[in-house]
Amino acid sequence: MNTKAAEELPAVSVIMPVLNEERHLRTAVRHILEQDYAGSMEVVIALGPSTDRTAQIAAELVAEDPRVRTVENPTGRTPAGLNAAIRGSRHPIVVRVDGHGLLTPGYISTAVRLLQEMEAANVGGIMHAEGETEWEHAVAAAMTSKIGVGNAAFHTGGLAGPADTVYLGVFRREVLERLGGYNEEFVRAQDWELNYRIRQDGGLVWFTPQLRVTYRPRPTIKALAKQYKDYGRWRRVVTRYHRGSVNLRYLAPPTAFAGVTLGVLLGLAVHPAFLALPGIYLLGIAAGAVKEGRDLSPKAKALLAVAFATMHLSWGFGFLTSPRSLARKVIGSRAPSAADVVAERG
Repeated sequence: MNTKAAEELPAVSVIMPVLNEERHLRTAVRHILEQDYAGSMEVVIALGPSTDRTAQIAAELVAEDPRVRTVENPTGRTPAGLNAAIRGSRHPIVVRVDGHGLLTPGYISTAVRLLQEMEAANVGGIMHAEGETEWEHAVAAAMTSKIGVGNAAFHTGGLAGPADTVYLGVFRREVLERLGGYNEEFVRAQDWELNYRIRQDGGLVWFTPQLRVTYRPRPTIKALAKQYKDYGRWRRVVTRYHRGSVNLRYLAPPTAFAGVTLGVLLGLAVHPAFLALPGIYLLGIAAGAVKEGRDLSPKAKALLAVAFATMHLSWGFGFLTSPRSLARKVIGSRAPSAADVVAERG
């Protein structure tokens, strides 16, 4: 690309909230800095209070490349880190990347082009899970399967088009500033909540399979269970905060959890026939593991059913046990919008 064309490209700020990411941070930043984007670029890392070598690695990256700098995120919470990085950045296009996400070649240049061509507020693509251990291989297969995550295009792929949400996102700064950035009360589900507000504001959220980010799954069953319990817990908060935002896909995991739990309890207390409910579920995920695990090793294929169950039941448990008080706290923190003020005056 010639110099003049490069100068016409909008400058890009890549924002990264990180906490305990010593395993992946250096590689994640390298995948950003090696992008073929010809326009100006900066990387702003929001540092949470890590207990590993994340801060030291970040300091080394800053010393090695003038495009990289850091800001502090004392709370360690993802939405607070994102907002701190947005405030600490300066360019008109904002690219979100996580500390364990690896951009594929051409990601930024493709995203900026589509943002302009589609006149979108946000564009994003596929969360392409790839593991490094047998367990992570199983989780990656579950996270890219409709059995594991339903029909979410940003997990399983699909045709380009308008979407409810996308993975991570490449935004126009003016949109983020107008909407107040991420809602910091949403410890999880902040992406979905922000994209909901973008769509309510009339903005276009555009999904394309051309954009892929390699994602490293949680390394243990316990970590995966906590991740998905939090997903379910905060998805329930979103449905209470934004009435009408729920859909049938989000009701599948709580239905599965309720069916399995009731079947076990009634089977033990009333009649063994009720054990058919959890039995049918187990048979279903076992069959799904055989179908979706064709390319996995025997050990990873066996773990795939465990990954399915962990994701479904943890998400369902989190959704069903999400306290109303949490949603009330989030709702109570909301500043009145212009529409609220007009309605109140009317």
